[in-house]
Amino acid sequence: MILDEEVFAVIMALTIVASVFAAAQILRPSVVEPFTAIGLLNEKGKIGDYPKKAILGDNITFYIFVDNHMGKPIYYKVVYKIGINKTLPTNTTPSSEPPVMEWKGVLNHEANATFKVQVPIKYPSEGEVNKITLIFELWTYDFNLNKWTYTGRWVHLHLEVVKP
Repeated sequence: MILDEEVFAVIMALTIVASVFAAAQILRPSVVEPFTAIGLLNEKGKIGDYPKKAILGDNITFYIFVDNHMGKPIYYKVVYKIGINKTLPTNTTPSSEPPVMEWKGVLNHEANATFKVQVPIKYPSEGEVNKITLIFELWTYDFNLNKWTYTGRWVHLHLEVVKP
């Protein structure tokens, strides 16, 4: 069977397109399990050696670490709340406490950011208690829904409150 030139050209074009598509699929980095992460670091930017007590009305310095492996850039915010043990967030629900402060940023895929924060120490909405929980929640902006979405990622630190 002899192929005429037009049929041969079409077959060659399809072969080239299929080869380029296959190579692109192989070479394209793929994210099997997309995730974000948040971490709390002490005043020196290290893990551990966190304060156990804080003076009511003072500010404490921490560093916040945010990591993006979603396969695309993200617009994120870290929301700071003060609560107690029973108002901790879960992996599906943010804390019921009102936000005290927030920090926003943008991260490319496979990028991270570490930034210094100073957070005030005050009583949670539950009222005067001697033990509080500092809560830092990670949220991302969903451009399809045009709203902030809780990622289910948070860090917290329990502190004893000391009056000045």
